[in-house]
Amino acid sequence: MEPTPSQTIGPFLHIGLPWPDGAHVVAGDTPDAIWIRGAVYDGAGELVPDALVETWQADPDGTFDHPDSPGRCEFRGFGRCPTDDNGEYEIRTLLPGAVDGQAPHIDVSVFARGLLNRVITRIYFPHLLDDGDPLLDTVPEDRQHTLIAQRTDDGYRFDIHLQGPNETVFFDL
Repeated sequence: MEPTPSQTIGPFLHIGLPWPDGAHVVAGDTPDAIWIRGAVYDGAGELVPDALVETWQADPDGTFDHPDSPGRCEFRGFGRCPTDDNGEYEIRTLLPGAVDGQAPHIDVSVFARGLLNRVITRIYFPHLLDDGDPLLDTVPEDRQHTLIAQRTDDGYRFDIHLQGPNETVFFDL
């Protein structure tokens, strides 16, 4: 007997999982709203036009809309955006606040063809890292830049590289 050929999942995640408010964590007229924009690249450096990017974050005061959050708020904090034909995604949100001694960050999950499980990373903001971050401090210094967004005119850019020489740091949760 010969082994059954392996198969990858998708490309259906970007079709089946989006939801109406997906890319809009906050409404367009929300004061201080920013855009997080970027692209998803595969191991060959090619854009991934059928990935799905999810974000989860605290509000600007560092609280979550979750029963276990001590300062529970009304901020949804969740975004979901499929990549477009050019591999690009965008999320409209607010800058997060610090949580439990961690620098302000946004948690990111990426679902894509060829991945049997999501990959998880974080977005940090260069001007909000003054006091460091216990998780970021565990990442080798020469790889930390893969977790730090770059400022743009209306927010930040955060590209995600699934593999290769520019691979984004992913966390095993």
